[in-house]
Amino acid sequence: MNISELNPTRVWKHFYALTQIPRPSKKEEKAIAFLEKFGKDLGLETIRDGIGNIIIRKPATPGMENRKGIILQAHIDMVPQKNSDKVHDFEKDPIQPRVIDGWVYATGTTLGADNGLGLAVAMAVLEAKDLVHGPVEALFTVDEETGMTGARMLQPGIIKGDILINLDSEDEGELYVGCAGGLDATATFNYKSENTPADLNGYKLSVTGLKGGHSGMDIVLGRGNANKAIVRILLPLMEQFGARLASIEGGSLRNAIPREAFACLAMSKANESGAMELVNRHLAEMKAELSAHEPDLSIVLEPAERPAELIDAETAQKAVMAVYGAPNGVERMSDAMPGLVETSNNLAIVKSEGGKIQIKCLMRSSVDTAKDILAQSLASVFKLAGANVEFSGGYPGWKPNMDSDILGTMKVVYSEMYGKEPEVKAIHAGLECGILGGIYPNWDMISCGPTIRSPHSPDERTNIETVGKWWDYVVKVLEKAPVKK
Repeated sequence: MNISELNPTRVWKHFYALTQIPRPSKKEEKAIAFLEKFGKDLGLETIRDGIGNIIIRKPATPGMENRKGIILQAHIDMVPQKNSDKVHDFEKDPIQPRVIDGWVYATGTTLGADNGLGLAVAMAVLEAKDLVHGPVEALFTVDEETGMTGARMLQPGIIKGDILINLDSEDEGELYVGCAGGLDATATFNYKSENTPADLNGYKLSVTGLKGGHSGMDIVLGRGNANKAIVRILLPLMEQFGARLASIEGGSLRNAIPREAFACLAMSKANESGAMELVNRHLAEMKAELSAHEPDLSIVLEPAERPAELIDAETAQKAVMAVYGAPNGVERMSDAMPGLVETSNNLAIVKSEGGKIQIKCLMRSSVDTAKDILAQSLASVFKLAGANVEFSGGYPGWKPNMDSDILGTMKVVYSEMYGKEPEVKAIHAGLECGILGGIYPNWDMISCGPTIRSPHSPDERTNIETVGKWWDYVVKVLEKAPVKK
Protein backbone atom coordinates (compact mmCIF):
# COMPACT_ATOMS: atom_id res chain seq x y z
CA MET A 1 0.00 0.00 0.00
CA ASN A 2 1.00 3.63 -0.46
CA ILE A 3 2.22 4.91 2.91
CA SER A 4 0.52 8.26 2.30
CA GLU A 5 -2.75 6.43 3.08
CA LEU A 6 -1.61 5.41 6.57
CA ASN A 7 -3.14 7.01 9.65
CA PRO A 8 -2.70 9.88 10.36
CA THR A 9 -2.72 10.75 6.68
CA ARG A 10 -1.84 14.38 7.37
CA VAL A 11 1.58 13.21 8.61
CA TRP A 12 2.21 10.27 6.29
CA LYS A 13 1.46 12.22 3.12
CA HIS A 14 4.27 14.62 3.95
CA PHE A 15 6.66 11.83 4.87
CA TYR A 16 5.91 10.04 1.60
CA ALA A 17 6.59 13.25 -0.32
CA LEU A 18 9.95 13.54 1.43
CA THR A 19 10.90 9.95 0.52
CA GLN A 20 10.60 10.96 -3.13
CA ILE A 21 13.10 13.82 -2.78
CA PRO A 22 16.80 12.90 -2.52
CA ARG A 23 18.30 14.43 0.64
CA PRO A 24 21.55 12.76 1.71
CA SER A 25 23.71 14.87 3.99
CA LYS A 26 25.29 17.85 2.19
CA LYS A 27 23.08 17.15 -0.83
CA GLU A 28 19.76 18.50 0.48
CA GLU A 29 19.22 21.26 -2.12
CA LYS A 30 16.01 19.79 -3.54
CA ALA A 31 14.51 19.17 -0.11
CA ILE A 32 15.45 22.69 1.06
CA ALA A 33 13.67 24.17 -1.97
CA PHE A 34 10.67 21.90 -1.38
CA LEU A 35 10.31 23.00 2.25
CA GLU A 36 10.78 26.66 1.39
CA LYS A 37 8.03 26.45 -1.23
CA PHE A 38 5.82 24.56 1.22
CA GLY A 39 5.95 27.39 3.75
CA LYS A 40 5.43 30.12 1.18
CA ASP A 41 2.51 28.29 -0.45
CA LEU A 42 0.80 28.25 2.97
CA GLY A 43 1.19 32.01 3.13
CA LEU A 44 3.40 31.75 6.21
CA GLU A 45 6.52 33.76 6.93
CA THR A 46 9.31 31.62 5.54
CA ILE A 47 13.04 32.28 5.86
CA ARG A 48 15.96 30.49 4.24
CA ASP A 49 19.14 31.45 6.06
CA GLY A 50 22.64 31.62 4.64
CA ILE A 51 23.49 27.96 5.30
CA GLY A 52 20.17 26.53 4.03
CA ASN A 53 18.16 26.16 7.24
CA ILE A 54 14.44 26.79 6.75
CA ILE A 55 12.41 28.70 9.36
CA ILE A 56 8.60 28.88 9.01
CA ARG A 57 6.43 30.89 11.42
CA LYS A 58 2.75 30.29 12.14
CA PRO A 59 0.84 32.76 14.36
CA ALA A 60 -1.02 31.67 17.47
CA THR A 61 -4.65 30.65 17.12
CA PRO A 62 -7.14 33.12 18.68
CA GLY A 63 -6.95 33.15 22.48
CA MET A 64 -3.51 31.47 22.57
CA GLU A 65 -1.37 34.55 22.02
CA ASN A 66 -0.23 34.52 25.67
CA ARG A 67 1.48 31.11 25.38
CA LYS A 68 5.20 30.63 25.10
CA GLY A 69 6.38 30.23 21.53
CA ILE A 70 7.22 26.65 20.58
CA ILE A 71 9.88 25.73 18.01
CA LEU A 72 9.36 22.36 16.31
CA GLN A 73 12.82 21.30 15.16
CA ALA A 74 13.93 18.55 12.79
CA HIS A 75 16.80 18.02 10.38
CA ILE A 76 16.43 17.80 6.62
CA ASP A 77 19.18 15.34 5.71
CA MET A 78 19.15 11.56 5.94
CA VAL A 79 21.85 8.89 6.18
CA PRO A 80 22.50 7.24 2.78
CA GLN A 81 23.13 3.56 3.49
CA LYS A 82 22.27 0.61 1.24
CA ASN A 83 22.96 -3.07 0.94
CA SER A 84 25.84 -3.86 -1.42
CA ASP A 85 23.52 -5.68 -3.83
CA LYS A 86 21.07 -2.76 -4.04
CA VAL A 87 21.35 -0.41 -7.02
CA HIS A 88 20.44 3.03 -5.69
CA ASP A 89 21.75 6.56 -6.24
CA PHE A 90 20.87 8.61 -3.15
CA GLU A 91 21.39 11.85 -5.08
CA LYS A 92 18.83 10.93 -7.74
CA ASP A 93 16.63 7.99 -6.78
CA PRO A 94 13.56 8.10 -4.51
CA ILE A 95 13.30 5.86 -1.46
CA GLN A 96 10.94 2.90 -1.94
CA PRO A 97 8.89 2.55 1.29
CA ARG A 98 6.91 -0.59 2.05
CA VAL A 99 4.68 -1.81 4.90
CA ILE A 100 5.45 -5.07 6.71
CA ASP A 101 3.56 -6.21 9.83
CA GLY A 102 2.80 -2.76 11.18
CA TRP A 103 6.16 -1.22 10.31
CA VAL A 104 7.34 0.95 7.44
CA TYR A 105 10.66 -0.07 5.87
CA ALA A 106 12.52 1.04 2.79
CA THR A 107 13.69 -1.47 0.17
CA GLY A 108 17.39 -2.24 0.57
CA THR A 109 18.22 1.27 1.80
CA THR A 110 17.79 3.53 4.77
CA LEU A 111 14.24 4.85 5.10
CA GLY A 112 14.92 8.40 6.23
CA ALA A 113 12.40 8.26 9.07
CA ASP A 114 15.38 9.77 10.88
CA ASN A 115 14.46 12.60 10.64
CA GLY A 116 11.85 12.75 7.87
CA LEU A 117 9.04 11.94 10.30
CA GLY A 118 10.05 14.95 12.40
CA LEU A 119 9.81 17.12 9.30
CA ALA A 120 6.43 15.59 8.43
CA VAL A 121 4.91 16.24 11.87
CA ALA A 122 6.07 19.86 11.82
CA MET A 123 4.71 20.27 8.28
CA ALA A 124 1.35 18.83 9.36
CA VAL A 125 1.16 21.33 12.24
CA LEU A 126 1.98 24.23 9.91
CA GLU A 127 -0.64 23.15 7.39
CA ALA A 128 -3.47 22.31 9.81
CA LYS A 129 -6.36 24.74 10.31
CA ASP A 130 -8.08 22.80 13.11
CA LEU A 131 -5.39 22.84 15.83
CA VAL A 132 -5.15 25.02 18.92
CA HIS A 133 -1.69 26.40 19.63
CA GLY A 134 0.38 29.40 20.63
CA PRO A 135 3.03 30.90 18.32
CA VAL A 136 4.76 28.10 16.39
CA GLU A 137 8.03 28.11 14.49
CA ALA A 138 9.41 25.23 12.48
CA LEU A 139 13.20 25.04 12.33
CA PHE A 140 14.48 22.66 9.67
CA THR A 141 18.27 22.31 9.83
CA VAL A 142 20.74 21.02 7.26
CA ASP A 143 23.56 18.49 7.49
CA GLU A 144 22.84 17.15 10.97
CA GLU A 145 24.17 13.69 10.24
CA THR A 146 27.70 14.58 9.07
CA GLY A 147 28.55 17.78 10.89
CA MET A 148 25.51 19.42 12.52
CA THR A 149 26.34 22.29 10.19
CA GLY A 150 22.89 23.85 10.20
CA ALA A 151 22.74 23.94 13.98
CA ARG A 152 26.28 25.29 14.25
CA MET A 153 25.62 28.09 11.75
CA LEU A 154 22.22 29.18 13.05
CA GLN A 155 22.38 32.89 13.83
CA PRO A 156 21.40 34.31 17.23
CA GLY A 157 18.20 36.32 17.18
CA ILE A 158 16.62 34.79 14.09
CA ILE A 159 14.36 32.46 16.12
CA LYS A 160 11.71 34.05 18.32
CA GLY A 161 10.35 31.12 20.33
CA ASP A 162 10.97 30.11 23.95
CA ILE A 163 10.65 26.30 23.90
CA LEU A 164 12.42 23.91 21.54
CA ILE A 165 10.78 20.53 20.91
CA ASN A 166 13.33 18.47 19.01
CA LEU A 167 11.51 15.83 16.93
CA ASP A 168 14.51 13.54 16.48
CA SER A 169 14.43 10.84 19.16
CA GLU A 170 13.37 7.29 18.47
CA ASP A 171 11.20 5.75 21.18
CA GLU A 172 7.55 6.72 21.62
CA GLY A 173 6.70 7.29 25.27
CA GLU A 174 10.17 8.54 26.12
CA LEU A 175 11.21 12.15 26.66
CA TYR A 176 14.85 13.05 26.23
CA VAL A 177 16.37 15.85 28.27
CA GLY A 178 20.09 15.32 27.59
CA CYS A 179 22.47 13.93 24.98
CA ALA A 180 26.11 13.05 24.45
CA GLY A 181 28.72 15.28 22.90
CA GLY A 182 30.89 14.00 20.08
CA LEU A 183 34.32 14.25 18.47
CA ASP A 184 35.67 12.99 15.13
CA ALA A 185 39.11 11.40 14.82
CA THR A 186 41.01 10.69 11.60
CA ALA A 187 44.21 8.64 11.58
CA THR A 188 46.26 8.66 8.38
CA PHE A 189 49.03 6.26 7.32
CA ASN A 190 51.09 7.18 4.25
CA TYR A 191 52.19 4.16 2.23
CA LYS A 192 54.37 3.35 -0.76
CA SER A 193 53.02 1.26 -3.62
CA GLU A 194 55.01 -1.75 -4.81
CA ASN A 195 54.62 -3.89 -7.90
CA THR A 196 52.99 -7.23 -7.14
CA PRO A 197 55.44 -10.13 -7.50
CA ALA A 198 54.60 -12.40 -10.43
CA ASP A 199 54.47 -15.51 -8.24
CA LEU A 200 51.57 -14.23 -6.11
CA ASN A 201 47.86 -14.76 -6.87
CA GLY A 202 45.01 -12.35 -6.18
CA TYR A 203 42.32 -12.85 -3.52
CA LYS A 204 39.39 -10.92 -2.09
CA LEU A 205 38.40 -11.06 1.58
CA SER A 206 34.81 -9.98 2.30
CA VAL A 207 32.99 -9.40 5.57
CA THR A 208 29.25 -8.95 5.00
CA GLY A 209 25.88 -9.61 6.63
CA LEU A 210 26.35 -7.53 9.79
CA LYS A 211 23.44 -5.38 10.96
CA GLY A 212 25.30 -2.12 11.48
CA GLY A 213 23.10 0.63 12.87
CA HIS A 214 23.31 3.99 14.60
CA SER A 215 26.69 4.46 16.24
CA GLY A 216 25.07 6.11 19.26
CA MET A 217 21.71 4.42 19.76
CA ASP A 218 22.84 0.92 18.75
CA ILE A 219 26.42 0.84 20.07
CA VAL A 220 25.19 -0.83 23.27
CA LEU A 221 23.56 -3.75 21.42
CA GLY A 222 26.77 -5.74 20.98
CA ARG A 223 26.66 -5.84 17.20
CA GLY A 224 29.73 -6.69 15.14
CA ASN A 225 32.01 -4.10 13.57
CA ALA A 226 33.11 -5.10 10.06
CA ASN A 227 36.41 -3.21 10.32
CA LYS A 228 37.37 -4.97 13.53
CA ALA A 229 36.29 -8.29 12.03
CA ILE A 230 38.35 -7.98 8.86
CA VAL A 231 41.61 -7.05 10.61
CA ARG A 232 41.11 -9.97 12.99
CA ILE A 233 41.58 -12.18 9.93
CA LEU A 234 44.01 -10.01 7.95
CA LEU A 235 46.65 -10.00 10.68
CA PRO A 236 47.08 -13.82 10.89
CA LEU A 237 46.85 -14.07 7.08
CA MET A 238 49.82 -11.70 6.89
CA GLU A 239 51.80 -13.29 9.71
CA GLN A 240 51.15 -16.96 8.98
CA PHE A 241 50.67 -17.08 5.21
CA GLY A 242 52.59 -14.09 3.89
CA ALA A 243 49.48 -12.38 2.53
CA ARG A 244 50.10 -8.89 1.14
CA LEU A 245 47.50 -6.13 1.28
CA ALA A 246 46.62 -4.28 -1.93
CA SER A 247 43.59 -2.34 -0.68
CA ILE A 248 41.07 -2.21 2.14
CA GLU A 249 37.67 -0.56 2.45
CA GLY A 250 35.18 -0.86 5.29
CA GLY A 251 32.30 1.33 6.41
CA SER A 252 31.16 4.57 4.80
CA LEU A 253 29.86 6.93 7.50
CA ARG A 254 31.22 7.97 10.89
CA ASN A 255 27.82 7.70 12.55
CA ALA A 256 26.97 4.22 11.23
CA ILE A 257 28.40 0.99 12.67
CA PRO A 258 30.22 -0.58 9.68
CA ARG A 259 28.31 -3.52 8.22
CA GLU A 260 30.70 -4.57 5.46
CA ALA A 261 34.44 -4.54 4.80
CA PHE A 262 36.55 -5.75 1.87
CA ALA A 263 40.26 -6.29 1.27
CA CYS A 264 42.17 -7.18 -1.89
CA LEU A 265 45.19 -9.40 -1.23
CA ALA A 266 48.04 -11.17 -2.96
CA MET A 267 49.30 -14.51 -1.71
CA SER A 268 51.10 -17.62 -2.84
CA LYS A 269 48.80 -20.27 -4.33
CA ALA A 270 50.51 -22.80 -2.08
CA ASN A 271 49.03 -21.06 0.98
CA GLU A 272 45.48 -20.91 -0.33
CA SER A 273 44.06 -23.96 1.43
CA GLY A 274 45.61 -23.02 4.76
CA ALA A 275 44.31 -19.46 4.44
CA MET A 276 40.82 -20.70 3.61
CA GLU A 277 40.88 -22.93 6.68
CA LEU A 278 41.95 -20.00 8.85
CA VAL A 279 39.12 -17.83 7.53
CA ASN A 280 36.54 -20.52 8.16
CA ARG A 281 37.84 -21.08 11.68
CA HIS A 282 37.64 -17.38 12.50
CA LEU A 283 34.16 -17.17 10.98
CA ALA A 284 32.97 -20.00 13.23
CA GLU A 285 34.49 -18.29 16.26
CA MET A 286 32.90 -14.93 15.48
CA LYS A 287 29.52 -16.45 14.72
CA ALA A 288 29.64 -18.19 18.10
CA GLU A 289 30.63 -14.95 19.83
CA LEU A 290 27.95 -12.88 18.08
CA SER A 291 25.27 -15.55 17.69
CA ALA A 292 22.60 -13.55 19.52
CA HIS A 293 23.13 -10.42 17.45
CA GLU A 294 24.64 -11.31 14.07
CA PRO A 295 23.17 -14.54 12.67
CA ASP A 296 23.86 -13.49 9.05
CA LEU A 297 27.58 -12.75 9.39
CA SER A 298 29.52 -13.97 6.36
CA ILE A 299 33.30 -13.97 5.83
CA VAL A 300 34.62 -15.24 2.51
CA LEU A 301 38.12 -15.50 1.02
CA GLU A 302 38.00 -16.17 -2.70
CA PRO A 303 40.34 -16.03 -5.71
CA ALA A 304 40.25 -12.70 -7.57
CA GLU A 305 42.17 -10.77 -10.18
CA ARG A 306 45.79 -10.27 -9.17
CA PRO A 307 46.28 -6.65 -8.07
CA ALA A 308 48.90 -4.68 -10.00
CA GLU A 309 50.26 -2.97 -6.90
CA LEU A 310 50.53 -3.64 -3.17
CA ILE A 311 50.75 -1.45 -0.09
CA ASP A 312 54.27 -1.66 1.35
CA ALA A 313 54.34 -4.49 3.87
CA GLU A 314 55.50 -2.46 6.88
CA THR A 315 52.76 0.17 6.60
CA ALA A 316 50.09 -2.43 5.88
CA GLN A 317 50.98 -4.40 9.00
CA LYS A 318 51.17 -1.31 11.21
CA ALA A 319 47.77 -0.07 9.99
CA VAL A 320 46.12 -3.46 10.44
CA MET A 321 47.59 -3.85 13.93
CA ALA A 322 46.49 -0.34 14.92
CA VAL A 323 42.91 -0.98 13.83
CA TYR A 324 43.07 -4.32 15.66
CA GLY A 325 44.18 -2.60 18.88
CA ALA A 326 42.12 0.59 18.73
CA PRO A 327 39.24 0.99 21.21
CA ASN A 328 35.81 0.35 19.74
CA GLY A 329 32.30 0.08 21.14
CA VAL A 330 31.14 0.92 24.66
CA GLU A 331 33.92 2.23 26.88
CA ARG A 332 31.86 3.01 29.98
CA MET A 333 28.26 3.00 31.17
CA SER A 334 26.80 5.98 33.01
CA ASP A 335 26.86 6.05 36.80
CA ALA A 336 24.20 8.76 36.89
CA MET A 337 21.58 7.08 34.68
CA PRO A 338 21.40 3.25 34.69
CA GLY A 339 21.35 1.68 31.23
CA LEU A 340 22.79 4.76 29.49
CA VAL A 341 26.09 4.51 27.65
CA GLU A 342 28.42 7.23 28.92
CA THR A 343 31.36 6.90 26.51
CA SER A 344 31.91 5.00 23.25
CA ASN A 345 33.89 4.92 20.03
CA ASN A 346 32.74 3.81 16.59
CA LEU A 347 35.67 2.67 14.45
CA ALA A 348 33.64 3.64 11.45
CA ILE A 349 35.71 3.79 8.25
CA VAL A 350 38.91 2.19 7.00
CA LYS A 351 39.90 3.07 3.45
CA SER A 352 43.09 2.90 1.37
CA GLU A 353 43.41 5.21 -1.60
CA GLY A 354 46.01 7.40 -3.27
CA GLY A 355 48.93 6.47 -1.05
CA LYS A 356 47.01 6.82 2.21
CA ILE A 357 45.15 4.52 4.59
CA GLN A 358 42.64 6.55 6.58
CA ILE A 359 40.78 5.38 9.67
CA LYS A 360 37.84 7.54 10.74
CA CYS A 361 36.16 7.30 14.13
CA LEU A 362 33.34 9.01 16.00
CA MET A 363 33.64 9.25 19.78
CA ARG A 364 30.69 10.13 22.01
CA SER A 365 30.40 10.90 25.71
CA SER A 366 28.14 12.70 28.11
CA VAL A 367 31.25 13.51 30.18
CA ASP A 368 33.70 15.86 28.45
CA THR A 369 36.75 14.60 30.35
CA ALA A 370 35.91 10.99 29.47
CA LYS A 371 35.70 11.97 25.80
CA ASP A 372 39.11 13.62 26.06
CA ILE A 373 40.64 10.53 27.68
CA LEU A 374 39.21 8.28 24.97
CA ALA A 375 40.57 10.61 22.29
CA GLN A 376 44.04 10.39 23.83
CA SER A 377 43.81 6.61 24.07
CA LEU A 378 42.85 6.37 20.40
CA ALA A 379 45.57 8.81 19.35
CA SER A 380 48.18 6.89 21.35
CA VAL A 381 47.47 3.64 19.50
CA PHE A 382 47.65 5.20 16.04
CA LYS A 383 50.61 7.49 16.74
CA LEU A 384 52.65 4.58 18.11
CA ALA A 385 51.95 2.82 14.82
CA GLY A 386 53.23 5.83 12.87
CA ALA A 387 49.98 7.49 11.83
CA ASN A 388 49.12 11.17 11.89
CA VAL A 389 46.00 11.82 14.01
CA GLU A 390 43.64 14.79 13.71
CA PHE A 391 40.52 15.66 15.68
CA SER A 392 37.63 17.73 14.33
CA GLY A 393 33.90 18.35 14.50
CA GLY A 394 33.64 18.41 18.28
CA TYR A 395 30.26 19.38 19.68
CA PRO A 396 28.94 19.73 23.23
CA GLY A 397 26.49 17.54 25.05
CA TRP A 398 23.17 18.74 26.42
CA LYS A 399 22.87 18.89 30.20
CA PRO A 400 19.48 17.78 31.58
CA ASN A 401 17.19 20.32 33.29
CA MET A 402 14.78 18.34 35.44
CA ASP A 403 12.96 21.57 36.46
CA SER A 404 12.03 22.39 32.86
CA ASP A 405 8.54 23.85 32.30
CA ILE A 406 8.02 21.95 29.06
CA LEU A 407 9.15 18.69 30.69
CA GLY A 408 6.54 19.17 33.41
CA THR A 409 3.85 19.95 30.85
CA MET A 410 4.71 17.00 28.63
CA LYS A 411 4.76 14.55 31.54
CA VAL A 412 1.28 15.65 32.65
CA VAL A 413 -0.13 15.55 29.11
CA TYR A 414 1.23 12.07 28.44
CA SER A 415 -0.15 10.74 31.73
CA GLU A 416 -3.58 12.19 30.97
CA MET A 417 -3.62 10.75 27.45
CA TYR A 418 -2.15 7.30 28.03
CA GLY A 419 -2.57 6.58 31.74
CA LYS A 420 1.13 6.32 32.53
CA GLU A 421 4.09 8.62 32.88
CA PRO A 422 6.58 8.86 30.02
CA GLU A 423 10.12 7.77 30.71
CA VAL A 424 12.56 10.67 31.06
CA LYS A 425 15.97 9.85 29.65
CA ALA A 426 19.22 11.09 28.22
CA ILE A 427 20.45 9.67 24.92
CA HIS A 428 23.87 8.42 23.82
CA ALA A 429 23.67 10.21 20.51
CA GLY A 430 24.27 13.69 19.20
CA LEU A 431 21.09 15.72 19.14
CA GLU A 432 21.30 19.28 17.89
CA CYS A 433 19.99 20.54 21.24
CA GLY A 434 23.48 20.81 22.72
CA ILE A 435 24.63 23.15 19.95
CA LEU A 436 21.37 25.08 19.66
CA GLY A 437 21.24 25.60 23.41
CA GLY A 438 24.65 27.25 23.23
CA ILE A 439 23.33 29.76 20.69
CA TYR A 440 19.99 30.29 22.47
CA PRO A 441 20.75 29.68 26.16
CA ASN A 442 17.28 30.91 27.16
CA TRP A 443 15.54 27.99 25.43
CA ASP A 444 13.73 25.30 27.39
CA MET A 445 14.43 22.11 25.41
CA ILE A 446 13.11 18.57 25.11
CA SER A 447 13.14 15.80 22.49
CA CYS A 448 10.54 13.19 21.54
CA GLY A 449 9.66 10.95 18.61
CA PRO A 450 7.97 7.78 17.36
CA THR A 451 9.53 4.34 17.60
CA ILE A 452 12.28 3.90 15.01
CA ARG A 453 14.59 0.90 14.89
CA SER A 454 18.00 0.42 13.21
CA PRO A 455 18.43 3.99 11.95
CA HIS A 456 21.50 4.56 9.76
CA SER A 457 21.16 1.06 8.28
CA PRO A 458 19.06 -0.57 5.54
CA ASP A 459 17.04 -2.24 8.31
CA GLU A 460 15.71 1.17 9.41
CA ARG A 461 11.98 1.00 10.13
CA THR A 462 9.31 2.89 12.03
CA ASN A 463 6.30 1.55 13.89
CA ILE A 464 3.09 2.86 12.32
CA GLU A 465 0.97 2.88 15.49
CA THR A 466 3.53 4.95 17.40
CA VAL A 467 3.56 7.63 14.71
CA GLY A 468 -0.15 8.18 15.33
CA LYS A 469 0.30 8.29 19.11
CA TRP A 470 3.18 10.73 18.74
CA TRP A 471 1.18 13.02 16.46
CA ASP A 472 -1.75 13.12 18.88
CA TYR A 473 0.67 13.83 21.71
CA VAL A 474 2.42 16.72 19.95
CA VAL A 475 -0.97 18.26 19.08
CA LYS A 476 -2.10 18.11 22.71
CA VAL A 477 1.22 19.51 23.98
CA LEU A 478 0.83 22.50 21.65
CA GLU A 479 -2.65 23.05 23.07
CA LYS A 480 -1.26 22.92 26.63
CA ALA A 481 1.82 25.09 26.01
CA PRO A 482 2.98 27.00 29.10
CA VAL A 483 1.76 30.56 29.55
CA LYS A 484 4.29 33.38 29.28
CA LYS A 485 5.36 34.64 32.71
